[in-house]
Amino acid sequence: MKDKITKGVQKAFSDLYGKEISLDSSQVQKTRKEFEGDFTINVFPFLKFSGKSPEVTASEVGNYLATHMQEVQRFNVIKGFLNIVVSNEYWIEALRGAFHNLHYGLNEVREDLAPVVIEFSSPNTNKPLHLGHVRNNLLGWSIAKILQANGHKVVKVNLVNDRGIHICKTMLAWNKWANGALPDKTGEKGDKFVGNYYVQFDKELKKEINDLKGQGLSDDEAEKSSDLMMQARKMLQDWEHGDKETRALWQQMNQWVYDGFEQTYHRMGIDFDKTYYESDTYLLGKEIVMEGINSGAFYKIDDGSVWCDLSGEGLDKKLLLRSDGTSVYMTQDLGTAQLRYDDYHPGKLLYVVGNEQNYHFDVLRLILKKLGREWAGDIIHISYGMVELPSGRMKSREGTVVDADDLMDEMNETAARMTSDLGKAEFSTDAEANAFYTMIGMGALKYYILKVDPRKNMLFNPEESVDFNGNTGPFIQYTHARIRSLLAKAGEPDYEYPVPGNILDKERSLMKLIWDYPNIVQDAGEQYSPALIANYAFDLAKEFNQFYQEIPVLRAENEASKNFRLILSATTGKILKSAMNLLGIDVPDRM
Repeated sequence: MKDKITKGVQKAFSDLYGKEISLDSSQVQKTRKEFEGDFTINVFPFLKFSGKSPEVTASEVGNYLATHMQEVQRFNVIKGFLNIVVSNEYWIEALRGAFHNLHYGLNEVREDLAPVVIEFSSPNTNKPLHLGHVRNNLLGWSIAKILQANGHKVVKVNLVNDRGIHICKTMLAWNKWANGALPDKTGEKGDKFVGNYYVQFDKELKKEINDLKGQGLSDDEAEKSSDLMMQARKMLQDWEHGDKETRALWQQMNQWVYDGFEQTYHRMGIDFDKTYYESDTYLLGKEIVMEGINSGAFYKIDDGSVWCDLSGEGLDKKLLLRSDGTSVYMTQDLGTAQLRYDDYHPGKLLYVVGNEQNYHFDVLRLILKKLGREWAGDIIHISYGMVELPSGRMKSREGTVVDADDLMDEMNETAARMTSDLGKAEFSTDAEANAFYTMIGMGALKYYILKVDPRKNMLFNPEESVDFNGNTGPFIQYTHARIRSLLAKAGEPDYEYPVPGNILDKERSLMKLIWDYPNIVQDAGEQYSPALIANYAFDLAKEFNQFYQEIPVLRAENEASKNFRLILSATTGKILKSAMNLLGIDVPDRM
């Protein structure tokens, strides 16, 4: 409709004033709620073409559209803003199309487009997944689904940070203090078991540093002189040199963590098309660094470390290899980017990574550009903000993080308690009840996180997220169940019934929201923002509930009105299910 109005306005200026204007459909805006109308056009930028006042120009263009476009029912002018009212017949036809289209708002994958590779999760093998990882995983998964809905072939990849000094700290701690303990003997999930030793290392290191500081050393001097840190650095060197004993311990402890990760991913409903490991990609990264030295893009200094000077690009000098020959994060990221390009030749390389890494990705693009990689500009950092709790910020090394598994357990328990207290559902078996509580709990968790603009920091409140009233997942899930219950009582609608001549305001509002779903999906894909889908689903659910409370459906005044309202309800339910699916959320058929 926006395109039709755009062309209509362009034709109006041509016919009325003999002028060709450049008007984009994005300049046709939805009318603000306080004014009558469906679409609004600001005519001020075009007054030089009409040579008339804003009010006269808007009125003349409005009259032209009402005369020449059957979809335009009437218009009004407020100063230089032309508000257009679209005919009920147009909205009814739009509803008809949405009702009959099983995949309304979604596009088939286009094989002619280069694939989009999206990296998310990227955990370290020294700790379990926590609340921050939950936001990362949910964003990555949902963005992948939204891009697929926009016709893109999407490859979901994970990069496991399975090497480095932080991994060696955990290995050293297990060597020193585990006394041979194993996850299957202690009954702990492997990732949690390993994470405990990362926390223990940090505690013991702090004790050692405090003792050294007591001897007059500064913070930096104390850490460099710490026996624990020297042992950890020696273990990293042994690992990079292929020491068999070090590698065997590394493989064993990583496998414990991988087993734990898989359980958590399964509970979240997350999977990947391919997993990369830094222990593989850093080697290619080292080769790329040597390529940069040979080409003159990088340089060595006296201690043997390798650098890239980005001061000409407004940044600083970036370390690529340490003096002892060990790699840094940038080394393996160069290797990973090259490997993904070689594997898929993508049109876009997306990275879902926290906003603290904004600088890192600026550097990555610039370094690849210096190396002559033409695809460097296709790297897009989907930056997201921090997740905090009412109790404050989490810290992994201090063991104050909210474990992802514990959080999901809490969500399910909260869902069970609140569902029972409100009497929202009855179950035949415990298994049926538990499955329902999981659906509601995970829906609450996912929706609460995804409804926030990814770029913003957010405060997560488990109790608030499971509220059945307000902007929450359970509210939308309950609305879908209400619609399915309504249709179960009435039977699925038949569009062959005549449409009622009188369309009520609430019916019209619902049709307009239904019409807008494909545009929302497109915008969410262009902006990499599941929040647009989430908040649209809430607006649609809220509008339906108002419609349902104010207007009788099963007791409508005639058969035509009853069937029309059932069609509105069925289409709303279908779109709610589709939108929530793009967020990775299931919806129940009954509650």
